[in-house]
Amino acid sequence: MTARPGKTLERVAELPDSIAMARDMGRTMMRWLLLLAALCGFAGAAHADDISAAGRGVVRVVTVAMVDDKVVGFGHGSGFAIAPNRIVTNAHVVELAKRYPANVVIGIVPSEGAKSYEGKVIAIDTVRDLAIIEFTGTHLPTLALYSGPVDEGNPVTALGYPGNVDLATAQSAADYIHPLSPIRSEGVFSGRRAMSGIQVLLHTAGIARGNSGGPLLDPCGRVIGVNSAITQAEQGDTSFGFAIADSELTTFLAQAKQKYVALGSACTSMAELMKQDSDADARARADADIAKREAASKNALRHEAALAKARDDAQRNRENIIAISAVLLVLGALTIGGGGMLEIKRLRREAIWVFAGGGLMLVASGVVFFLRPNSEPVLPPDATATAVVPVSSTTAIGKMVCSYVPERSRVVSTAVADLNLDWGAAGCVNGRTQYAENGSRWDRILVPADEQTVSVLQFDPATRAYVSMRYFLPAAQMDALRKIRSGVTLKACSTDEAARANLSQQQAAMRTQLPTYPNEKIVYACRPGTAP
Repeated sequence: MTARPGKTLERVAELPDSIAMARDMGRTMMRWLLLLAALCGFAGAAHADDISAAGRGVVRVVTVAMVDDKVVGFGHGSGFAIAPNRIVTNAHVVELAKRYPANVVIGIVPSEGAKSYEGKVIAIDTVRDLAIIEFTGTHLPTLALYSGPVDEGNPVTALGYPGNVDLATAQSAADYIHPLSPIRSEGVFSGRRAMSGIQVLLHTAGIARGNSGGPLLDPCGRVIGVNSAITQAEQGDTSFGFAIADSELTTFLAQAKQKYVALGSACTSMAELMKQDSDADARARADADIAKREAASKNALRHEAALAKARDDAQRNRENIIAISAVLLVLGALTIGGGGMLEIKRLRREAIWVFAGGGLMLVASGVVFFLRPNSEPVLPPDATATAVVPVSSTTAIGKMVCSYVPERSRVVSTAVADLNLDWGAAGCVNGRTQYAENGSRWDRILVPADEQTVSVLQFDPATRAYVSMRYFLPAAQMDALRKIRSGVTLKACSTDEAARANLSQQQAAMRTQLPTYPNEKIVYACRPGTAP
């Protein structure tokens, strides 16, 4: 073969009619032995939103062999994004490209958009029949792996590009490089088997030539295997599919030093979780209200006790003053009486002094009586009632550590960790992001420019719950939301109530473009402090 570097995928469009060739070359992709099996099962329904979200990261992998500027071979399979610019597929899909890199071009055709991209093999394991392709030019949504147990009879879904569908619908070879959504087929997991020493998953989801390298998914859209082969249905036998097991895939990724997200949480319905979480939120708010009422009741009791004590002290003090006045009155009267006795004895000088002393006592008694305190109590400052701050107030809370609450969350593709949150005045978060009032809560909707995920972030000051709801959306919905986001002028924190009200209206418009339920809901419980 003559090396012809620089060939592009668009050369495929120049082929007059390569469908027959695609059929022949596609057969070479299925080098595993065709086996016979006999086990039937019922295919349970998968969650459509989760599978559709996973489909955004599924691609068609096209190989074009060129010699002297002529196409001599054409094939295709499937793959999925393990990283924004890296694809997992079967080794047999790209083995020729690895062997003859100068003559075989690899094309990555995403499920959305209008372009295809050239890729190169960066890791391959022909024993496990796995490979990683790297490409540039765009970033794809990645799929997470499921690390939990899969029970026999559980529903599974295969996504990919079966060649029999392409042969029935393609008008020309150019159709193989146009982005199309992957084909979905559903079935059940039928058990684990060993094939040539490699662990595989047996399932009933319908796959065909071209599905090679595509993902086998659980109902939450998480990868449990990589489709690679099918049994041959002869004389009425049921056809089964084989997928490279998750254990083989993770071993291959570790050896290739490729990072990935693995989740082991059970797959739950978002509708059921939202209902449970709504009930839990209502209970949390009710508990918070009860706690406030109990605190107010205890505060009122302390206030009443302090008031009663202050009233007793005031009354006791008044009575003591009156008693002092009475004593002065009696002493004054007795003293004047003694002065009279001195006057009788003609001791006038001594009598005058005694009369004066007695008069002063009488005057003092009157002054003390008229200046006696009233019985109104005076409470100390720490005994006054504590004011309750409204939950929608703009008061700053400060730094908090927010811990992930798995029992109230649904996570299908995101690695979750505790986070720090600095809740400032007027909904200013971490000193830079402005949230808007939404009833008793504060919201912020994030629509990134380079990611197909919309995040609705919400904080409830009453329960100190922080929630991240993530929507995995197709390109058309993301474009519509980005147009609305372009009108958002409030980019930093602001104390301007009118600006926050405008942000709230813009976010309400964004909500109308979102599905009923998010794909992920991550709940955090916040408390004062800072995570290490």
